Amino acid sequence: MRIKDISKENRPRERFLKNGAMALSDAELLAIILQKGSKKENVVDMSNRIISKNGIDKLSELSLKELQEIDGIGPGKAMQIKALFEFNKRYSLSKQNGKPIKSAKDVFEYCSPKLSGVDKEHFIILHLDTRNRVIKDEIVSVGTLNSSVIHPREVFKSAIKESANAIILVHNHPSGDTKPSEEDKTITERLFDAGELLDIKVLDHIIIGNDCYYSFKEKN
Repeated sequence: MRIKDISKENRPRERFLKNGAMALSDAELLAIILQKGSKKENVVDMSNRIISKNGIDKLSELSLKELQEIDGIGPGKAMQIKALFEFNKRYSLSKQNGKPIKSAKDVFEYCSPKLSGVDKEHFIILHLDTRNRVIKDEIVSVGTLNSSVIHPREVFKSAIKESANAIILVHNHPSGDTKPSEEDKTITERLFDAGELLDIKVLDHIIIGNDCYYSFKEKN
């Protein structure tokens, strides 16, 4: 069935104009973004197939190459999908700007969009001012964490440059399990000790998993 064969009142654009975005299904919203289908199927059927097979969560994690392996998705549509999720990620981050960090949950909400879909461990430092607002966030390391890679010199160099009042350590576990490893514990203790020597407070170390987090501070 072509999109023209769908009754006008049931087409995504017309439903959007009449009822607003909230009235549309996930597939209809994706259809509006993709705009066109293929010779085999209309854009609504294509969108339904893509979401049914992958789900929104998995779709957001697919690379450009993986998206183009989906039937009907070429470079242009793959870029549209990646741009959609990147824009949403940046919107989520913009809402956090200027807000003070008051808890481990605030750190999770700030960093989770940044780490969404990444398949390697990222070690991030949040630099805070005297009101616990983020001055700057910096990725110190990408890959498996160990004490030789996460050196206090690299962690505190930027904090000193930015005149940070305090810092918060953050890293993700791509597996989704937030239980700290022995290496995580060693790194945390080492950096807390270094912070005391440099008179830069290390407020916490947060491990981010799948919709959950672990706080060294909360767990003592």
